[in-house]
Amino acid sequence: MTEPKAGAAPAPAGLTWAQVCKECGQGHGGQEGHLYEYQDEVDDELVCHICLQPLLRPMDTPCGHTYCFLCLSSFLREQDFCPVDRQRLQLHQCRASSLLVRNLLDKLTVLCPFHAHCQQQMQRCELQPHLHNRCPAFRKLREEAEKRKRPSWNELKGRAEGDPGADAKHPPTRAAAPRGPADPGLVNPAFEESEDEAPLRSSLVAEANVVELYRDEAEQELGVRIVGGKDTPLGNIVIQEVLRDSLAARDGKLAPGDHILEVNDVNVACVPHRRAIAVLRRPCSLLRLTVMQEKGFSPRNPRPEHHPPPPSTTTTTTTTPSSHGPAPSAVIQVMLVKRERSEPLGIKLIRKSEEAGVFILDLLAGGVAAKDGKLRNNDKVLAINGQDLRHGTPESAAQIIQASEVRVNFVVMRQNEVSEEGGSSGEGPGRGSRRVPDMQYFRRRSTYMKDPPGGFSSQEKTVSLKKEPRLSLGITIAGGRDSRGRVPVYITSVQPVGCLHRDGTIKTGDVLLSINGVDLTQLTYSEAVSVLKAQTAQSSVVLRVVQTITEGEEEEEEEEGDAEHKDELEVLDNPREDDLNWAPLWTRWLGLPSHMHWCRDIVLQKTNAESWGFSIVGGYEESHGQQPFFIKTIVPGTPAHFDGRLKCGDEIVAVNGATTVGMNNSSLIPLLKLQKNKVTLTVVSWPGSLV
Repeated sequence: MTEPKAGAAPAPAGLTWAQVCKECGQGHGGQEGHLYEYQDEVDDELVCHICLQPLLRPMDTPCGHTYCFLCLSSFLREQDFCPVDRQRLQLHQCRASSLLVRNLLDKLTVLCPFHAHCQQQMQRCELQPHLHNRCPAFRKLREEAEKRKRPSWNELKGRAEGDPGADAKHPPTRAAAPRGPADPGLVNPAFEESEDEAPLRSSLVAEANVVELYRDEAEQELGVRIVGGKDTPLGNIVIQEVLRDSLAARDGKLAPGDHILEVNDVNVACVPHRRAIAVLRRPCSLLRLTVMQEKGFSPRNPRPEHHPPPPSTTTTTTTTPSSHGPAPSAVIQVMLVKRERSEPLGIKLIRKSEEAGVFILDLLAGGVAAKDGKLRNNDKVLAINGQDLRHGTPESAAQIIQASEVRVNFVVMRQNEVSEEGGSSGEGPGRGSRRVPDMQYFRRRSTYMKDPPGGFSSQEKTVSLKKEPRLSLGITIAGGRDSRGRVPVYITSVQPVGCLHRDGTIKTGDVLLSINGVDLTQLTYSEAVSVLKAQTAQSSVVLRVVQTITEGEEEEEEEEGDAEHKDELEVLDNPREDDLNWAPLWTRWLGLPSHMHWCRDIVLQKTNAESWGFSIVGGYEESHGQQPFFIKTIVPGTPAHFDGRLKCGDEIVAVNGATTVGMNNSSLIPLLKLQKNKVTLTVVSWPGSLV
């Protein structure tokens, strides 16, 4: 048995918030292992042979020895053999230790590092949640740091309303618990003070949480789409979407808008996008994510609790659209009252293949919902009894209903209906009416054209080939006008058997522009396949493509310390031949020329006292020049959240038809604040990188 060294974990007294590790609570360098104060002797089999401390992220060598990941990787940068038996060894030959070993290490008893104020003991795996959720000393240290860098409300309001002092060096910031220095260009139309009455919301509430996901197979997809990175205007790594029926969706703890700070102890808060994706895609049985999650607004002046109406009043309905005219959708609140708790509501719920969430399929005749008459077929259920179901399942919705008392509160979104001629239909659904298309896309107008974000660009390439008519080009494609997000047709693989592989100019991820003069940029997938087959049958082919370029990728690969990590980055751009589901990273689309973008209009509605519910990065910055505006955060419980169409990473092209090109923060914020009840956002949305 080995007793850990008494001096292994220095007391955190006197350390500042910036110096304290947010996982172990101690002060150590960014490339050093976490420090813990162990309360019991530790078995020698669980001790690293390099640092002589209990193992952290244990790695097994082929020769049967186990070391901390950081210890071993640091040692192998200088040597090429095992420290114990000196057999030849490289890091990529090592594998993570078994789940049994990791569980034994996680169960070691440790003392809270702030033991002068907190004498709690816990298992090692519980220390981080303890620090962020229960430790009074850690909480006090965080709050003091926030107070020092949080501007006063008057200062914040003055900047948000276009005060000349609100420049790139002193950007307005949110009142949410920040993760670090404010991002240049960050504005917050999510929180606005009403001129008519005192604000009901004072600050955004954010929490750092640890989410553990267990994979059935080491390479199982998490099922989330990721945007952001330090090489993009968003700065942080942000979850854009959680895919239905995925590992993350079944777990239910991750949500769109969560900021990922760490992945299995690897800091990804300030790394390039492709580096974060490579870390998230590493094979492992246990995925431990540290995420910053927005919880919505905390009340400043809470109003008296609103009591539900008496049983004789069965339904209350509030529609979001105002008198400004019909909008594509309305958010409606409905309360159903059962005669007894076990009475069924008579609602059939389903899921749709084309959209996440829960929808009403049918109302059973004679049921509570059918008699009430306020819910309708095809309504999207946003929440039941205050529980968010925007990304839920019919099964989870049914459980909430079954567990409810006699009153069941629904929040649903309903598409407004218009007649064939375009006028409003007052007769409800019927043969003479149709729903407004939810996604009406159009090409980016000339007044909306702009340069890509800093660090992203593109170049055109043309290949002219003489070939046998029967010889294949040897490429596979995806995308098209009918694809998710209207991404253009792009190349998913260049096969070794085709003539394009021998030429070497065309690469995986290149976007197709034309073949033999036939435009490919506005075709559906099946149309593009037909055109390619027809033109390939000719003896000469002229293929035009555009390649997007991200600056600094070569330098990034050179900075990686070992061959394993270089291979991870290489696979992102050059997939294996058997990888049929390869898709470009989100950053690939940022360099695409503006004239190839597809836009759509999203109309949001609110009351005067509400906020729109999103924050933005971008605009003019001294260090980067003019940057596009991007959605960085969507706040739970706000119009943008309930509408469900805006996503983190969306680019705002125009507001009410006025282009955002050339705007800075002091121009865009007043424009958004002037829209009291309704705003039309023109956005470009690219699918996030799938992990």
